Amino acid sequence: MNNLDAYNSIFIDIFQTEEKHLNETFNAENIEKWDSVCQLSLATSIEDTFDIMMEPEDIIGFKSYELGKTILEKYDIEIE
Repeated sequence: MNNLDAYNSIFIDIFQTEEKHLNETFNAENIEKWDSVCQLSLATSIEDTFDIMMEPEDIIGFKSYELGKTILEKYDIEIE
């Protein structure tokens, strides 16, 4: 499984969605289920999957599917 597949799998699992919905509009403002609990679950799953420890400001700022990719670049994780 490549990084993009792993990343998408996390979103699919946490938000109970389909891969076709994961795009630039998939964010905290547009997804009703995206609350603080889901955001923390998302951060924890990302950390476990990619074996990283995100900074608190990155966890708090992780508000969209696309922004998450940018945040992971900071930790040398390429999502393509």
